[in-house]
Amino acid sequence: MYAVIVTGGKQYRVSEGDIIYVEKLDQEADSKISFDVLMLGNGDSVEVGTPTLAGAKVEGKVLGNVKGEKIMIYKYKSKKNYHRRAGHRQTYTKVEITAIG
Repeated sequence: MYAVIVTGGKQYRVSEGDIIYVEKLDQEADSKISFDVLMLGNGDSVEVGTPTLAGAKVEGKVLGNVKGEKIMIYKYKSKKNYHRRAGHRQTYTKVEITAIG
């Protein structure tokens, strides 16, 4: 059984036991969180919501906030001796999917 959820403007296909990294949520570690379900699939049958399925929820447990890999930003203008280098690490929330129902 799998579900498609939406959080942070992105959609995720999840199953029970999956660990996903979503855009940073304002939640404490070890707290429970629930997501609305856009689509629910079980083998050959698929249920699609308009836009969400009524009564369907995905439960998860917040494992903590983490940072992603560093990306380097480099700007320059040719022939003008202009160079700027900066790094960025996006923050994510690590969530374990505990139940789909």
